Amino acid sequence: MTIARNINRREREFGEHAFTAINYSLMAVLSFFTLYPFLFLFTSSFSGLDASLGGFSLWPRAFTLDNYVRVAANPLVASGYWNTILRTVLGTALSLIATFTLAYPLSKKSFPLRNFWTALVVFTMFFSGGLIPTYLLVKNLRLVDTVWSLVLPELVSAYNLIIVRNYMQTIPASLEESARIDGANDIVILFRIILPVCKPIIATIALWVAVWHWNAWFDCMIYVNKAGGEVMQLVMRRIVMLGSTDQITQMMAEQDIATPEGLKAATILVATIPILCAYPFVQKYFVKGVMVGSLKG
Repeated sequence: MTIARNINRREREFGEHAFTAINYSLMAVLSFFTLYPFLFLFTSSFSGLDASLGGFSLWPRAFTLDNYVRVAANPLVASGYWNTILRTVLGTALSLIATFTLAYPLSKKSFPLRNFWTALVVFTMFFSGGLIPTYLLVKNLRLVDTVWSLVLPELVSAYNLIIVRNYMQTIPASLEESARIDGANDIVILFRIILPVCKPIIATIALWVAVWHWNAWFDCMIYVNKAGGEVMQLVMRRIVMLGSTDQITQMMAEQDIATPEGLKAATILVATIPILCAYPFVQKYFVKGVMVGSLKG
């Protein structure tokens, strides 16, 4: 019996070690395929004329910062960065305010017609007014060529609203009852009791909205036609995807060792790195906010 137990234990340990080894191997392969594009862009962005020789190396053959100098000197990149930052900050702040002020009453069972308003919110997740009617509405409101055309149409996401509502429903009612006994009204309860408890979901929604605004470009292409009003992602799209020869030629006007491939790689990294740097600061709230907000419906 002892020998049989030892054999079973060894087989079990071998199976566990084999399972762990397979998991680590799969994670290593997936990590490689995930990081390879960034590594390729990083190497290309610091490469000069050697990039045209082909092949891939872990380090630039001739290290240079000239690609980034040319990108920074492009006036469209500077204006695109400012427009993107303005849109992201303004859009995220207003979206958080609107989402939480709408989610708070919907989280209360005593709210009149609560189910009707919730169903109306869910309805907008499946049906929208369409691109042309939305454009006509934005135009009639005289929001074209302004930052408000990029912020107001996407002010509240139905999905985010439901997540926040579900999170607020998990907050014990005793907190509000104690505050009401002390004479607090709904506004005071929302901003001094509810919102401090909602830090995880606030960080989560803020990250989602900020990433969306930072990466959005299609609405800017539709609503913004004035010079210098483009966001960074639209500038990057025209340089990288459409191969804008005018932009590339302008950025390579002087005799240097910058290349079209290096300029494109530098533009992508300049447009991508800032939003990636924001993730570690809200990571500790992210999982908790999503899990709690998605449990109770």
